Amino acid sequence: MSRVEGFSDAVFAFGITLLVVSLEVPKTYHELIAAMRAFPTFAVCFALLFQVWRRHYQFFRAYDLEDDTVIALTGVLLFVVLFYVYPLKFLWSLPFARIEGRRITDQIITTAQVPALFTIYGAGVTSVFTILALLYRHAYRMRDQLGLTGEEVLATRIQIYSNVSLAGWGVVSITLAQVLGRVAPNQVGIAGLIYTGIGVSEWIIGSYHGRRLRELNTTRTSPA
Repeated sequence: MSRVEGFSDAVFAFGITLLVVSLEVPKTYHELIAAMRAFPTFAVCFALLFQVWRRHYQFFRAYDLEDDTVIALTGVLLFVVLFYVYPLKFLWSLPFARIEGRRITDQIITTAQVPALFTIYGAGVTSVFTILALLYRHAYRMRDQLGLTGEEVLATRIQIYSNVSLAGWGVVSITLAQVLGRVAPNQVGIAGLIYTGIGVSEWIIGSYHGRRLRELNTTRTSPA
């Protein structure tokens, strides 16, 4: 593990710490129940941050790159992750509050403010996965120096496609939030539901990866 990876892990760990409801042990039963109510929000936010950490971790496991470009992009990624911890936690606390039947008052957020919230969240999604795409793009440019095999070059391209796709969903969400906020404020929640399309895009990219991998293997095993 390099110093860059060690520092990155520490920052991700600190970001997860910021998601915790309270650093103090509950002193009463009511405080314990309040902490337990926030568990679903913490679980979702933890899973999302873990996915970002995993993609960053896989990059360093796949490529022996620690040049200035990688260090700079990693620094920007960590900055964005820390900056967006609280917007992430706030956004995901709202749907779980509704599920539990707790009323969301105008003091918490108004209908007019929801588009801005989705815009902030979408900007974070776009930034994080754009940076990850740039990291993999850098590795792709260095493929000859790294001595990547055909499968590894293909895997690098797939990671670029995947991260660009995820960043694209953030752009779509921002666009929908701004448009619906003006023409149909009550439908602005669609800007959040649109992220379910990530599963579809990932499936398409995964299918493409499998098809191209089979073609590479067929080409390699076919007689000259």
